[in-house]
Amino acid sequence: MPEISPTRQSLLRTRLRALLRELSKFGTVGGIAFAIDTVIFNVLLQAGFETLIAKIVSTVIATTFAFVGNRYWTWRHRAHANMARQYTMFFVLNAIGLGIGLACLTISHYGLGQLDPAFQTQLADNISGQLVGTAAGSLFRFWSYRRFVFPAAAPPGAPSRQASRTTDVTSTPSPRS
Repeated sequence: MPEISPTRQSLLRTRLRALLRELSKFGTVGGIAFAIDTVIFNVLLQAGFETLIAKIVSTVIATTFAFVGNRYWTWRHRAHANMARQYTMFFVLNAIGLGIGLACLTISHYGLGQLDPAFQTQLADNISGQLVGTAAGSLFRFWSYRRFVFPAAAPPGAPSRQASRTTDVTSTPSPRS
């Protein structure tokens, strides 16, 4: 096993601490958003809303809270050049996360519910939609928000990811020049 230099260990420790700090803030915001989502979901179910509609409404409200929390607390130190782009990207990626949660709820409520009515109870809907669906969706959300919505700021003088993607290959000098 190769030895790691003290400088490299220090850098690794610093990066790990920063990642854990982001993850804990993301988890805190997500926990509050989860509580908002769960309360609204159950209130809507009790009010007679259809299961998937109740989940969509509760998720949209919780997502609005999550965007504000993540933008202004979790990733406040990251690039924030275009709020409209961030807001749109956040909601698009969250919609994919919602789709993951809805898929879990749909499989349980409508798929497994055809085999056993116990899967169509409020408890089963909460386990599949709120626990399993939210956990799977959250893993996707953390990765995608960090990567696409709140990217790390480029070091001074370095081209941004967007600029490096749009650089024309023909504009680089050839080795023979």
